[in-house]
Amino acid sequence: MSRRIDIELTSRLADGSWTWRAAGARVPKGTLAGDILPADAAIGQTLKVEVEQGMEGIDVLSVVKGREKSDRDLLELLPTEDDFQAVIETRAPGGRGRGGREGGKRRDRGDRRGRRDGRDGEGRGRGRSGRDGGGEGDGDGDRRPRRPRFEAPPEVPQRPKPKRLRPGKAHRTEVLSTIDEAERPIAELALQGMKAVRTRLAEENKKLADDGKPTMPEASVVSMAEQLMPKLRVADWLDRAEAAKEQMAELDLRDLRSVVAASDDPMVARDESTRELAESLKTDLAAKQEAAMTEWHEDIEAALEVGRTIRALRLSSQSPKAGVVFPPALARRLGEAATAGLTPDDPPDRWAAVMEAAAFSPVRTLVAPAAPPSSVSDDLKATALRLGPLLPQLATLLGVEVPADAPRPKPLRPDTRRRNDRKKKTAARSSSGPGPSSDGS
Repeated sequence: MSRRIDIELTSRLADGSWTWRAAGARVPKGTLAGDILPADAAIGQTLKVEVEQGMEGIDVLSVVKGREKSDRDLLELLPTEDDFQAVIETRAPGGRGRGGREGGKRRDRGDRRGRRDGRDGEGRGRGRSGRDGGGEGDGDGDRRPRRPRFEAPPEVPQRPKPKRLRPGKAHRTEVLSTIDEAERPIAELALQGMKAVRTRLAEENKKLADDGKPTMPEASVVSMAEQLMPKLRVADWLDRAEAAKEQMAELDLRDLRSVVAASDDPMVARDESTRELAESLKTDLAAKQEAAMTEWHEDIEAALEVGRTIRALRLSSQSPKAGVVFPPALARRLGEAATAGLTPDDPPDRWAAVMEAAAFSPVRTLVAPAAPPSSVSDDLKATALRLGPLLPQLATLLGVEVPADAPRPKPLRPDTRRRNDRKKKTAARSSSGPGPSSDGS
């Protein structure tokens, strides 16, 4: 069965065929006949094609043409000499106006309910719990008491999420255009490293040998790739570096670090065209890291100000720069807030949520509640056993013995944490004693 995908043309071979790969990815890839491409086909062009999975790979059947825009028929407005007649709406006296009013006065809700139900408005008003201030059901006892109201701490404004690097292809395309068409497939493999060249060469030679055809000389192909490597490596870095410079304001710090680290590659560092740009990016990285550190501390303090202790603990484990010392004053404040949030009256799921956040925080040793919760569930014991290597003081407090060779735990993935939260909320709703949610911070 055929399907449609987007492909990128990577090179043109001597026999008129083209090599391609999936747009934005390394695989799948293959070759296609040149007669199915448009006349203006060029290296680096992205096309939508119809493909079919064959025995030896993916076969490109045809190029899918996009929809052509057609001129829509538009209505012609003809001028008129008639005078404009305004439309005036007149409401009948006593009719229903805005906000459910009659004659300028709001109708009494009690009377309306009484007429609808065949009884006076007072009777239905008392039937609902809490409407007359009692909070209990009517005399028939057919309504449950209202759950206690839980005021969650206010939300903290979220900063915009940084964007990943979107590099261009101008320098790489320019270098590939100067290389002979027969050498372009080797050049594209060289961008992935010499290991990729040797692996592909071994695979192709095995196929040729199985078909009884002469194999490619390994030494010559490897030597060709090694000669092309410096130019290709520099072109690839320039595409990424220039894109990082343009997207600096919203760029993810991890991508900027990756570009700066790649500038120390000997092939890149020896080229004169990269030195000025590399120094500029290093300066930008230092400034961006300082700004990220300041924002990190501000976000933790803002979460503590509104009582979002769990959020503050999670933020403290996400340092923008590795190896930095957490501010001692802020550490004491965060540790005290986490300890104060674990009282004997708090439910087990609250303890588990705080422990999950505190285990990977730099202040985990400062979280030391005086007494365990009044109720210790099996889930809480399992959490204490898993996090015991990082929170031994809490495991001991909960009466959980952690093996000496217990592995260091890893943070729960977000989807796992959300699934556990849903299970806890479902169990809380089904229990006889309703209470506030455990994720109040």
